[in-house]
Amino acid sequence: MFDAIFEAIEVWMRTLLTTMVTSNLQNMFTDVNEKTGEIATQVGQTPQGWNSGIFNMIHNLSNSVIIPIAGMIITFVMCYELISMLTEKNNMHDIDTWMFFKYVFKMMIAVYLLSNTFNITMAVFDLGQHVVNSAAGVISHDTAIDTTQLLTSIETAMVNMELGELVVLALETLLVSFGMKIMSIVITIACYGRMIEIYLYTSVAPIPFATLTNREWGQIGSNYLRGLFALAFQAFLMMVCVGIYGVLVASIRISTNLHASLFGIASYTVLLCYTLFKTGSLSKQIFNSH
Repeated sequence: MFDAIFEAIEVWMRTLLTTMVTSNLQNMFTDVNEKTGEIATQVGQTPQGWNSGIFNMIHNLSNSVIIPIAGMIITFVMCYELISMLTEKNNMHDIDTWMFFKYVFKMMIAVYLLSNTFNITMAVFDLGQHVVNSAAGVISHDTAIDTTQLLTSIETAMVNMELGELVVLALETLLVSFGMKIMSIVITIACYGRMIEIYLYTSVAPIPFATLTNREWGQIGSNYLRGLFALAFQAFLMMVCVGIYGVLVASIRISTNLHASLFGIASYTVLLCYTLFKTGSLSKQIFNSH
């Protein structure tokens, strides 16, 4: 009688653990597959296309708050430019007419750059979007993790597993499933964080643009432009990360060691998240932005 009771309990436990493992495997990659599929869409959008409400707010803040400050800065810069130009020629003894034409020309360029700051800034991100869209045609690997083979292999192996092994496998799938949900959140943070950084960066664009035409102060504006290109081309590096991830996922082969296969699949997602966050610093190093 007791043997029948213990056998019934074992069957119940085995059914419960088998169902738990199968459910964890079916659900653990859902969020990650959705997020990795959205990366190309997210990074391929311009600031005005990603969220028009935020873009309009940043544009209005820039025009109403930052432009007046940039106007004062450009006035100071141009006055400093005029004084430096006059005094460096033997304390105003060697003054030529062409110097004033040169000064007026530089002033016109400075005013033009300040007046079209947002157009120039958005043109940089339009260029970045074009590069990303071109890369999307080359990077054609599917980033979705197909768990069909994994489920079939594990379901077959679970038939011959002891109860203790099933408990360990259930705990492993639960741990990996929780980790994959965290990874899906990390991917969202990486994509959304870049766009928020772009909005913050563009909100103060008139100030560095006001310094571009001056030799001494121009390094502020030139460094800002390098940072702008770094943010735009970070999207391309993120696309490369997605492409590498897609190749790795496509090469997954389920081995007889189910535990190693399970954590091997999860490690690729961890690697993707790590490289997505590294693209920001790498892009800044490439464009010498600091």
